[in-house]
Amino acid sequence: MIRTVPDTISEEIELYMRTYYSLLRTTDAIKIQSLVESHTAMDSALHIYARSPYKIDVSALTYCSLRLPSVIYQVELIVLGQLEADFKRAGYTNVEQWQRVHAPGRRRRTHYDGNKTLAVMIASRSDIDDIIPILTAFQIEWNKVYHAFQLNREAQRILAAAGDQMGANHLIGLAENLNMDVADLTRLQTAWKADFMPYLRAMASRRMDMSLQLLAGSLVNYRKATSFWWRHLSRAADERDIPLWERPVYFVSSNTHSLANLLSGYAITIRDDLVQFMHALKSPDLMREWEALQTEPRKSWPNFYCYLLKKYQSANPADLQKMIETEEHVGLVRVPAQHGFDIETQIIQLNKLQPDLLDPRITERLDVERLRQSNALIINIDYPLGLAAFELLSRVTEGCDRVLGVYVMGKAATLNGRIGDVMLVNVVHDEHSQNTYLFNNCFCASDIMPYLAYGTLLDNQKAVTARGTFLQNRTYMDVFYREGYTVLEMEAGPYLSAAYEMVRPIRHPSDEIVNLYPASFDIGFIHYGSDTPFSKGHNLGAGSLGYQGMDSTYAATVAILRRIFTQELSRV
Repeated sequence: MIRTVPDTISEEIELYMRTYYSLLRTTDAIKIQSLVESHTAMDSALHIYARSPYKIDVSALTYCSLRLPSVIYQVELIVLGQLEADFKRAGYTNVEQWQRVHAPGRRRRTHYDGNKTLAVMIASRSDIDDIIPILTAFQIEWNKVYHAFQLNREAQRILAAAGDQMGANHLIGLAENLNMDVADLTRLQTAWKADFMPYLRAMASRRMDMSLQLLAGSLVNYRKATSFWWRHLSRAADERDIPLWERPVYFVSSNTHSLANLLSGYAITIRDDLVQFMHALKSPDLMREWEALQTEPRKSWPNFYCYLLKKYQSANPADLQKMIETEEHVGLVRVPAQHGFDIETQIIQLNKLQPDLLDPRITERLDVERLRQSNALIINIDYPLGLAAFELLSRVTEGCDRVLGVYVMGKAATLNGRIGDVMLVNVVHDEHSQNTYLFNNCFCASDIMPYLAYGTLLDNQKAVTARGTFLQNRTYMDVFYREGYTVLEMEAGPYLSAAYEMVRPIRHPSDEIVNLYPASFDIGFIHYGSDTPFSKGHNLGAGSLGYQGMDSTYAATVAILRRIFTQELSRV
């Protein structure tokens, strides 16, 4: 077992990080261009064609596009801060009135001034380690496309002739002249949606030369931001007569839809509307899955309805309010983020759940009626990024009566599996603390396999908590792989550091092997594969989890809820 990463493995990555942190110490904005050399030298597994001046890395470009707001093609300056006060002190007095913009693949509070400046609220140092490589990779690939247009007049002519809508013939011609596969250009069209033509015109007309300014990045401010989050959550709970400080809590880090869907049963109650919507949509993929459900017993109808629900509400946003009312009726309260970082929280009162509305997979062989005697809560937070996990869990443990379990479900890269596979780990090497954590994962294969239709389940795995998605290269991964580490993710280490401080009377150590088996509460981690970095460029920029991702997510969610119910029924 390894305790630290050998210096020879991460030298290029460490150089890159030292470069941008040293540059960010300046009080003025820095040029993203100044980071290109160290970025390309890192040879990131997510940016495999970074060094090639003519090969457009469509997977990297798509990956970055999905993690940046669509207005990024108009932006010249990105300003990072932790609190609204940071921006006000720097002269950005009305950031909260700027246009709120979103990225499909990242949850950050981001505002655009309509005039080339983007304000981004960061929740921890991990946001810096995430944002900077994404911006750098995006600018590198943008400028490759710019040069491809400059070298090919025919590509410029096709773009001009396409007008406002790119037809199939224009798409094929443009791909050929930009030396791209048609499928790659189509992926960009899917990622950029209505902004596809504005993106291309902007890329054809100018080089990208973004600047970045860090207004504040102190540890104290990160803790202040977390305090604001907890204060807002506590106030919302008090307004509903749910005093968090005197209630035992099961802490879950997952998403905002899976627990809510399985506990409220809302998708099932409107299934007729969902089916009608599906037929009107005429999606071949949905129809194939619909037909398969008729004959394959392992596949789940509730999963399919939940998958349809998201699409249905995108087309019928008014239905969201009906869903929220249904959720509150069964004791589930959504508390959206108000200040700083963008993390929605759900408070779930176990004694208010309605057994007849619960997903039957959760209630099988369990006397859930007895949950009416429970005073426990589930606090479910929208999966945070990196070190923010430590701050959030620490704040929950300080503010609640006691924590009965910590359950984490999230995406990860897999070195030995496929996209959609489920991984259970019991060893985590944390790049932040340099600790190697050993713990008893309360989940085993039999908890999940009955509910998994597509993927493979891999248990007894070992994970590495990386500092950023781009901050990995093949050499780095290969050394870990030889040591038996097969899962790469970003939150397990910080969560386990917080768990250590729930068990021991001192701050978590560094560069040690840490045994968490004596913990008196549940510790459970379930990851599902979203990337296979040993397959060149095969990440969520190359595709999406789609329905198979839904299968893994809901199999994991069923396992988490069954574990919580089982533990609480024993307690009451």
